[in-house]
Amino acid sequence: MEKIGILTGGGDCPGLNPVIRAAVRKGLLEGYEIIGIKDGWKGLIEANTIPLTIDSVSGILPRGGTILGTSRTNPYKKEGDVQKVKDNFKKLGLYALIAIGGEDTLGVASKLHKDGLSNVVGVPKTIDNDLSATDYTFGFDTAINVAMECIDRLHTTAESHHRILVAEVMGRHAGWIALEAGIAGGADVILIPEIPIDIEEVCAILKKRHARGKNFSIVVVAEGAQFKKSGMVLQEEKLDSFGHVRLGGIGETLAQQIEAKTGFETRVSVFGHIQRGGSPTAFDRVLGTRFGVKAVELIKDKKFGKMVALAGIKIIDVPLEEAVKALKTVDLELYENVAKVFFG
Repeated sequence: MEKIGILTGGGDCPGLNPVIRAAVRKGLLEGYEIIGIKDGWKGLIEANTIPLTIDSVSGILPRGGTILGTSRTNPYKKEGDVQKVKDNFKKLGLYALIAIGGEDTLGVASKLHKDGLSNVVGVPKTIDNDLSATDYTFGFDTAINVAMECIDRLHTTAESHHRILVAEVMGRHAGWIALEAGIAGGADVILIPEIPIDIEEVCAILKKRHARGKNFSIVVVAEGAQFKKSGMVLQEEKLDSFGHVRLGGIGETLAQQIEAKTGFETRVSVFGHIQRGGSPTAFDRVLGTRFGVKAVELIKDKKFGKMVALAGIKIIDVPLEEAVKALKTVDLELYENVAKVFFG
């Protein structure tokens, strides 16, 4: 019986368990044995696995996170780890591997495919919705709904205390969460990484809003946004194994500058990991399920080196190499022609 391994890498998000569940159910139907690889690429480096059966995936559909655990381990970071991955792939008797993750996890999968670990397929996961080869990634819909609900709750406090409230949401290079959660939550200003922040323009919008009798405002900012004049992105010095900095602080700095320049009392709320947690929405459960089924179909059809993707309403496959080539940033037409209509 041929054996399929499944791993989840990078940041967790709602929808991972539906993918695992679907891949296991479909794989068993097709006659494969399925094992779970613990904690992303780290688990394949260490040969740390668990069996996956109908019983082990029963009841996980509504659960957030991943039953397999995850990490930001990069096999290409430490000498010898790539060889360990290849050796353990053989040692575990794997026929194929399903890698579920974002640009980093799938970037490793793409490299491994070219470096001799040929029987690999990918499933796109990121709350940032920033993979260019798919219209949507699962996790995004849940994240924007969580952020929207938080913004809704900020409105009542902002209005009651006559304050400006800055909501800092996730989004390193792409502002999809800020944009769509901001539109859905009725934000008065939305600031994204794709467009540097003009603090004078932001304050002018807020002053204009107050001048017409609105003595409160909601400003949504993505964590990766930067200021126009300084070009500064707030971050910590430490890098992860993929070379990413740990972002944080844009909301607080923005709030301080707004209060200093407008005189309006301003507070900040950082949504943080709340956006990653909790039960997936119906959309993410269905999308994750469809992705999991398609991943096994790709293996059955020997279409390796591919990633499953959503195109319109259809599930397709695209080359892994193409999938991780470029990030999908915010559609500036949507930002300029829709979001900005409601600024101020």
